Amino acid sequence: MRSYYLVSYDICDPGRLRRVHKTVRDFGEGVQLSVFLCQLSDGDRAALERRLLDIIQQREDQVLFVKLGSVSGASGDPPPRCEVIGRPLIPGSAHVLVF
Repeated sequence: MRSYYLVSYDICDPGRLRRVHKTVRDFGEGVQLSVFLCQLSDGDRAALERRLLDIIQQREDQVLFVKLGSVSGASGDPPPRCEVIGRPLIPGSAHVLVF
């Protein structure tokens, strides 16, 4: 079973920031700067965490995983327990660039 997660990060070093961004992008899509919406199985989450632990400095950097609920319904449905004010959160619609 897959679940929706918001994955957000605060990385102190620009090089590590780019590596973290590219890594999380492999597992989800950017919805805001340093915030990604991911659909992860338990194995996917473990793989993402392992890859991130190889990059970050645990005393300086932070990565948050916020579980929103199970993936169900039609593709393009918003995640459960997610309320948005303003532009709607629609999976597959976000485009983020990091330089």
